[in-house]
Amino acid sequence: MTKYHYPALAVDVIIEQDDRLLLIKRKNEPFKYLYALPGGFVNEYELVEAAAVREIREETSVDIILIDILGVYSKPNRDPRGHVISVVFVGKITGGVPKAGDDAGSYEWLRMDDLTDIKVAFDHINILDDYSRWKLSKGTYWSSKQQ
Repeated sequence: MTKYHYPALAVDVIIEQDDRLLLIKRKNEPFKYLYALPGGFVNEYELVEAAAVREIREETSVDIILIDILGVYSKPNRDPRGHVISVVFVGKITGGVPKAGDDAGSYEWLRMDDLTDIKVAFDHINILDDYSRWKLSKGTYWSSKQQ
């Protein structure tokens, strides 16, 4: 039987409240100290939806519901650790008070305009640009989709 080298699978979640986005500041490499969407890797045999809820709880201490899927981001060079495919969800907080944990050194509520003056990890600024368009059109996005 052929052995395949599989890309890693991750999830990220966009949470917006009062026109502000919940971002974490990474405490580990890659992109240590840069802002990122909360998220992380999917465990073996775990549904991506369950991974998204788990990762948000681990990194921000809040409970969420997933309300939609923004898209799938799979450019092979989007993560310096290797080929990582991320399924990006849009979520809503249902409980808890934000508190940084796990891979998050801190968290912050930022407006999209705030992101023009700071460095953002991975391809998350592109994902957030897609999210801005998604709010108007509810379209689905992916790495190579023509804008």
